[in-house]
Amino acid sequence: MTGLDAEGWLAGVRRLPSDNFDERPEDMAVELVVVHNISLPPGQFGGPGILELFGNRLDPAEHPFYATIKDLRVSAHFLIRRDGETIQFVACAKRAWHAGLSSWRERARCNDFAVGIELEGSDEQPFTDAQYVRLNELLGELYARYPIADVTGHSDIAPGRKTDPGPCFDWGRVRRPGQGSPSRSA
Repeated sequence: MTGLDAEGWLAGVRRLPSDNFDERPEDMAVELVVVHNISLPPGQFGGPGILELFGNRLDPAEHPFYATIKDLRVSAHFLIRRDGETIQFVACAKRAWHAGLSSWRERARCNDFAVGIELEGSDEQPFTDAQYVRLNELLGELYARYPIADVTGHSDIAPGRKTDPGPCFDWGRVRRPGQGSPSRSA
């Protein structure tokens, strides 16, 4: 990773642009990072399902679960795979469709002012060391470019509706705004 350009594209990562975005409200600063988890099919890692979902190419015949989400139009700014590979779908200057109905510090519509980072994973399995390393590198890039006030989970901005990044996510390993390196816990 070597910096974000003026539009918010990160150098040194794979880009797979998604059509599932729109403009942020005028003069809306990026102040929040929302951490999610995703696996497609659920509980399975490494396949093309996430990329196909964000690219509107998911084949509902490939897996029974896909038929239930075939009409979703969602995206995130970034995906961090289990091996640490980072893929960007939407420029940070644009509004990705990741948070849905949400609220942070009494402000609704978190997509308006948040960057969404998906970690390939689930609520039931620990995330990998490589994912924490890449997440913290990415957060460092975002902190250098935007006035990020907080990093939070999808479950925190959509309680009762979402559970991710889940109980296996170790917040103690996440670099927070204004903090140096995070603690390293097992």
